[in-house]
Amino acid sequence: MARPWRRQRAALWQLVLSLALLSCSLAGTSSAASPVRPNVTSARCGTLRRVPSYHHVVWILMENEGYTNIIGSPAAPYLNGLAASCGLASNYAAVSHPSLPNYIALTSGSTQGITDDAEPSAHRLSVASVFSELAGDWRALEESMPENCDKVTSGDYAARHNPAVYYTDLTTTCPKDDIPLRQPLNLSAAFTFITPNICDDMHSCPVATGDAWLSRFVPRILNSAPYRANMTVLFITFDEGTTASNTVPTFVIAPSVPRALRVASAYTHYSLLRTTEQLLRLAPLGAAARAPSMLVAFHL
Repeated sequence: MARPWRRQRAALWQLVLSLALLSCSLAGTSSAASPVRPNVTSARCGTLRRVPSYHHVVWILMENEGYTNIIGSPAAPYLNGLAASCGLASNYAAVSHPSLPNYIALTSGSTQGITDDAEPSAHRLSVASVFSELAGDWRALEESMPENCDKVTSGDYAARHNPAVYYTDLTTTCPKDDIPLRQPLNLSAAFTFITPNICDDMHSCPVATGDAWLSRFVPRILNSAPYRANMTVLFITFDEGTTASNTVPTFVIAPSVPRALRVASAYTHYSLLRTTEQLLRLAPLGAAARAPSMLVAFHL
């Protein structure tokens, strides 16, 4: 007959094995079944009371979803988690329709008269942009772009979502700095413009697809050396909305941004350009000079 202590040890090992199997089962659960919900710590906002000297600005441009399509939506748990952990501009509007005028306005301070989504061959813009202001200290990371500085739409890559390829004065820097989004992530430039492909940016796929992409990608930025060194501000916005007001959600993520901060002041894409130019100590372009800044409200 087995001794009592041996029976107890066998029962204990059986319990440990059962718990291990349960842990493995839960680990294998898909992200679709268990959406990622970032906690305050992982979002890395509100960790500084003083405002540091930021040296890097990163934008992620999503597509074609208005404010109410995202905020409060069960299809966007990651973005709503960021809103609860970092900063959210709740009265921020795009400036036009369709996509391309917004991308050009964001980067040059004007739509430059564009009212369509035509290819770069139809809109050769000989104007200043935030890219030219930085004289090569920028990078555009384009998911699914076949080759550097690609000016032709193909597959899941949309040239109209890559504004740098429209500016003719970037002939030298574009082939070097406008590159496909790949590993490892390089955020060493003063300004990094990130465009998911037309599925991951929610243009041609559901909100849940884009939200899941962000849940995988954004932590790479928040865990990067420049962000951990309190040198980086991340903005996530959408090119255009779906209502007459053209309001889109815009997220502000930085160590000095208070947690769960919501700002109801009226902003536009020109405000984002102005704020970025202020952070990077650049002169404001076009309508950005007259747009309200987001610096003080978001503790930047």
